[in-house]
Amino acid sequence: MRPLCGAIITAGALIGLGLFSQGYGTRYAAYAQRDETGHFDSTYWVKLSQMDTPLLILLVLLVGSLAIGLAVTFVGLAYHHHKRHLEFLHHKGNGHAPGVSLTS
Repeated sequence: MRPLCGAIITAGALIGLGLFSQGYGTRYAAYAQRDETGHFDSTYWVKLSQMDTPLLILLVLLVGSLAIGLAVTFVGLAYHHHKRHLEFLHHKGNGHAPGVSLTS
């Protein structure tokens, strides 16, 4: 269940980042001006320090949730495989945990 929850968080963050890029492109579309040779001006790129504060906060939150979602996914998947490995060892040992003897 943990890997699935992490994957859902990651998918939500990726959808949010896609919507963010649409909003970012719409907000700063006026900066894309070309000179007489057809090249973009040197001031074409909008730096992080020039961005609006709400967009910057949203970007940080979405990237953070993406990192958290990926971490939950991979750690949950590793834990799931570890539990399945222990179950395999339990069933392989005729129902006894490894290292446990039933004789006194």
